[in-house]
Amino acid sequence: MKDVQKYVGLDVSKNAIAVSIADPGRSEPRFHGTIQNKPEEIRKLMKKLGNPENLLVCYEAGSTGYGIYRLLLSMDIECMVVAPSLIPKRSGDRVKTDKRDSIRLAQLLRAGELTSVWVPDEEHEALRDLVRARNDTREDLQCSRQRLVHFLLRHEMRPPKGVRNWSVKHREWLKRLTFKRAAQSIVFQEYLHTINEVEDRMKRIEVQIHEEALQSEHAPVIQALQTLRGVAEVTAVTLVAEIGQFSRFSNPRQLMSYAGLVPKEYSSGSSRWQGSITKTGNSQIRRSIVEVCWSYRHRPSLKGELLKRQEGQNKEAKRIAWNAQHRLHMKYHRISAKGKGGKIAVVAVARELLGFIWAIGCAIEDKQISELKVS
Repeated sequence: MKDVQKYVGLDVSKNAIAVSIADPGRSEPRFHGTIQNKPEEIRKLMKKLGNPENLLVCYEAGSTGYGIYRLLLSMDIECMVVAPSLIPKRSGDRVKTDKRDSIRLAQLLRAGELTSVWVPDEEHEALRDLVRARNDTREDLQCSRQRLVHFLLRHEMRPPKGVRNWSVKHREWLKRLTFKRAAQSIVFQEYLHTINEVEDRMKRIEVQIHEEALQSEHAPVIQALQTLRGVAEVTAVTLVAEIGQFSRFSNPRQLMSYAGLVPKEYSSGSSRWQGSITKTGNSQIRRSIVEVCWSYRHRPSLKGELLKRQEGQNKEAKRIAWNAQHRLHMKYHRISAKGKGGKIAVVAVARELLGFIWAIGCAIEDKQISELKVS
């Protein structure tokens, strides 16, 4: 077991880092000072603090990323990146400063009260950045389209009856629109140009996602997940990027909790209450998986795009995916038959689908490890 002599709490901001140190025992942590958020300054600080083997460092996960974690790791210093939402807080504490935050981190680190997040490697982080850039682009596209639609509504311009927004016919109708005033014509053209720009950006990002799905080191898991109904390429890449290593979850319920899809619960004595889902986990996984689960309303089948995706894929993955179709279809209709709404049924199906996703991910990861041992 590591003999820790100093517990170091770092409150990291864009330009500065507040540093506090807690010694073993029950003495009060002390504030060491503030340094610039630069690699050379961090190296200098750690050398002053002593032997790397006797240091344990922590800081909160945030916009500064994992650069400090990787730097400390290269110096053989153990570091924890802490989940901010799981840091214990005093109910009466109403003062927040960088100094106080760093002292509190050092104190909680010594007490073993902090929960670390999983830190992806650089390639995995790049895949996650790509997926999140697509999500940002999708939001930009929705906003841009809404601005144009609302602009046209203000001027009582509606598409012909039966024409769906952003279909080929709708776009042809947009091209034929004219305005009496030059100012309004410019506004219309700029809104339309913005939509076209965002759509082009989306295409470029999706081309790169396709490349990652076929050629990256995560490709086997991405391809195997696509054997599941509703899980196409973008969804599979999103799941792999956000979940990371599937085997880090010892059971599927941990993954369900990570996605915030387990119900709230209050139990005391003989009373027990369960409510809606917690929504405290990874929102990217939760959103993607709930969208997928609407497809399980339909009867189990293998045809069309799903059949193409399953060609040449792992037999175990295909077996799990077929079992998922039957089980989740029955679950959806069993819940619906009790009079509960479609959304409630879909969320319940989504929670169980994560179990099948975990099983496929772990199976492929185990296979990859076995192949590496043989080679």
